[in-house]
Amino acid sequence: MRSTINKPFVILMVIAIVVIALVSVGPTVYTLATSTGVKAEALDIDDARPASTDLDGTWKIVPGSGRNSTQVGFTFHEVLPGTRKATSGSTYAVDGTVVVANERLQSADLVVDATSLRTDVKKRDINVAMKILHTDTYPTAEFHTTEPVDLSALPEDGTPAEVTIPGELTLHGVTHTVEPVFTVVRTGKRVLMYSTLPVNRLDYNVKTPEFVAATIAEEGELNIRLDMEKVAQ
Repeated sequence: MRSTINKPFVILMVIAIVVIALVSVGPTVYTLATSTGVKAEALDIDDARPASTDLDGTWKIVPGSGRNSTQVGFTFHEVLPGTRKATSGSTYAVDGTVVVANERLQSADLVVDATSLRTDVKKRDINVAMKILHTDTYPTAEFHTTEPVDLSALPEDGTPAEVTIPGELTLHGVTHTVEPVFTVVRTGKRVLMYSTLPVNRLDYNVKTPEFVAATIAEEGELNIRLDMEKVAQ
């Protein structure tokens, strides 16, 4: 005798399985779709004060503290089904030196530890590191100046000024000439700098794997915030 299966029972089982799947996966999908990551924001200069040291000398990038601490990262738009949002990742692991003589920037070298870039979603961090930036092969991003820059017009009273600093940016093993515009503030014994540098990820051979759920826009930006102190005259 052939057994029969109660149709309402089957329907209830299917519904139960779907509900369990949504409960398990839903929070992750929601987090990925709504989280905007961790961005290196622009300078907060409300408490800036007049400079107490001259520009000439060797300056070291330091961690700093508070809202103007050293931080470098990226911002790109992610396109998910039914939504488009900006997503940022950043790191505090930044090293570098700036040399100034006769109020002219002679050289600047910046190295970012790309392996330490973080958004605020661990799964996304893993995908960015392993499948997009390939940080096991390209563990650093670097910027090196290519010509001197006149800094004599920088105010000494704690107010900001803009300075274009030409150089070479190396990202994902590819190097291109860039001209980031920095907002620069001399405050006390420190120099603070911030730049938003437009980049096209395809110029640096940064591609999105087919299995990644979100489509990443080609055009994005690098967010660069630096705190520097003089280490030698």
